[in-house]
Amino acid sequence: MNLPFSEKEFLDVFAAYNMAFWPVISGLWVITAAITVRNWRSCQDNRSLFALLAILWAWSGIVYHWIYFQSINPAAVFFGALFLAQAALFVFFVFKPTGRMKLNLSVRGLLGGFFVLYGLLYPLVNLVFGLEYPRIPLFAVPCPTVLITAGVLLASEGVPRFAYLIPLIWTAIAGSAAILLHIRADFPLLAAGALLAVDMIAPRAFGTKTAMQSSTS
Repeated sequence: MNLPFSEKEFLDVFAAYNMAFWPVISGLWVITAAITVRNWRSCQDNRSLFALLAILWAWSGIVYHWIYFQSINPAAVFFGALFLAQAALFVFFVFKPTGRMKLNLSVRGLLGGFFVLYGLLYPLVNLVFGLEYPRIPLFAVPCPTVLITAGVLLASEGVPRFAYLIPLIWTAIAGSAAILLHIRADFPLLAAGALLAVDMIAPRAFGTKTAMQSSTS
């Protein structure tokens, strides 16, 4: 498998993106951490999380893929469309309450909690692996967005399985590219994809997953 860009070109895209949008990146990280902690403590339905994920997916699709990544990879046009489709799905879930995340000591809670936490620590992990600012993937870009999404989906009850499809596709695309580009922080995408696939095919594998009752609160 050959990529249409080099590792240097790939990291140069992140440098331009980070320099232009670092305040937005920082703000979205803080908001994501705050909403995640709020939902974990209160066990509320996922509407606030889905609204946040809709923003992260739409931002990654439009700003990262269409404005920046497209300059080195023509396939980014298609990738951006996929991300916008997933964002639209999460918007639908905001208005039709679906799912409740449970970060606890169950198998689902531990798996989901790991990927959510890893997504939040993603900038630090890249620094530990030797990448330097600004030529580094930080936040509000596709891979940490998908890792956090995988965590939310795995830890949530009542989320339709079709919501897994696009995140699953991206774990395969980005996970394989991570190996070729030596972006080690993205290697867990392959594990996330495998777990999402198992959860789609055999939803009882990680414990019972029940539908959430409708709520008007």
